[in-house]
Parts: sequence; C-alpha cells; structure tokens
Amino acid sequence: MLIAFPTPTQSALEIGPLTIHYYALCIITGIAIAIWLGDKRFREQTVNGQSVVSEVAITAVPVGIIGGRLYHVISSPSAYFGANGNPLDVLKIWQGGLGIWGAISLGLFGAYMRYRTLQKRIDLPSFAVFVDALAPGILFAQAIGRFGNWFNGELFGRPLDTWWALDVPSKYRPFGFSEFESFHPTFLYEAIWCTLVATLLIVFGKRLKAGQVFAAYVFAYCVGRFFIELIRIDSANTIAGLRVNVWVSVIVALGSALIFARGSRKNA
Repeated sequence: MLIAFPTPTQSALEIGPLTIHYYALCIITGIAIAIWLGDKRFREQTVNGQSVVSEVAITAVPVGIIGGRLYHVISSPSAYFGANGNPLDVLKIWQGGLGIWGAISLGLFGAYMRYRTLQKRIDLPSFAVFVDALAPGILFAQAIGRFGNWFNGELFGRPLDTWWALDVPSKYRPFGFSEFESFHPTFLYEAIWCTLVATLLIVFGKRLKAGQVFAAYVFAYCVGRFFIELIRIDSANTIAGLRVNVWVSVIVALGSALIFARGSRKNA
C-alpha cells in the first residue's frame, strides 16, 4: 500500500462530563459560515443593507436538520428497524446520518415560510434573491460538514491504493472489504467539489438572474454527487441495481436544470 492519510483515532473530545463530537462541531461550524456568508451577500441585494438571514435561520436550520435525519432514516431503515437495528439510534445524530436532500427540502420550506412572514412587515426582495444569496454558503457548509464523516470513519468509497487514499481501520470496513486497508476518500471529493462550485457561483453568479444561482447550485451538486455515489460502498438501498441517491441525483438535477432554464426565459 502506498502512503495514505489516516482516519482520525478519535471522533469526540471529552472535557470532564462534557463530550464534544467532531461531527456535530463540523456541522455547527458549517452552519455558522453559511449564515455569515449568506448575510453578507444578502445585504448587498437590499436597498438599505438590511438582512434577515439569521432570523430565517432560526427556523430553517432546525427544520433542515430534522429533514436531513428523516431522509436518512427513511432511505436506510434497516440500520434502525432491521434485525440488528436499534430504533433509539435514530436520535443519535452525532454518529452521522443527515441526508442532504431532506435537509435542503425541509430547510428550504422552513426558510420560505419564515421569509414570507417577514415580508409582511419588512420591504424585502423576492425569495429567489434570498436563496441565491445563501447558495454558496450552503455549499461551504456541506464541504465542512463532510469532514465530520472523516472523524466518524464513514462514507468512504471503493478500495484505492494511491497517495491520496484514506487508511481505514478494520473496525470501520464494510463486510467483504476487510482485507483492504485504503479506500477512496469520497467525503474529501465531495468537500472539494462543493468548495469549487461555491467559488464559481460567487465569481460568476452576478451574471445570472433571480433564482438561477440556487438552481445552478442544486444542479452542480447533483452532478458531483452522482459520480461520488457510484464509488461509495456503504450499505444503501438500491433500485435497478443503483443506489437510491444515484437516482435522486439524476431526478433533482433534471428538475433544477428545468428551473434554471425557466428562469432564463421568465426574466428575458
């Protein structure tokens, strides 16, 4: 095996009776950066520089976390309700398991409901402008959040023997892969892809029309996730031999592409 970077030996920091899980810390850090960047970008879109990002986040973030957990549990029910599952593990979010599709869907719904309420008393631009401002920050949050999977020793890909491979301890290797030592660091691939897309949206997003930045974010993320899912080896439900998230990536990508194209015609 060539030199590979290791999986962390600890997934939490214990300070007296307090236990800080690195997965949770990555998620919280990502959310904080998303709110900060979204606030900065949204202020540039308002006449008086006013922002309501933090107010919307109070509703959208917890709703999004619930949505992410629900999607994960629904798409991987055997881990919690199967023969060797424990239903109470559904509550152990710090162990990983937040489906981005559920998080974005319910989080977006929560954000929309809160934003509409604020629009009744504050002069604000359209919700499309609001989500456009948030898109790059959400991508950075996803990138940071993926490092939580690294600390948990999860969501890596097929065996790989090269300098950027991830050295995975035997206790984390899936059934049938115990003889392999290093694997594709798919969490890192996704983090790099999200960072790249976020940077491109910041640089070129001003050329797009309302709603197109968010649609471009969803489309680009789905493209990257499609290829990443094809090399992941963690257990997952399949349809016609392909992981459910592969199909979801295709469907959501097509939907976001249609919305992007519709935005071009509507604002022409």
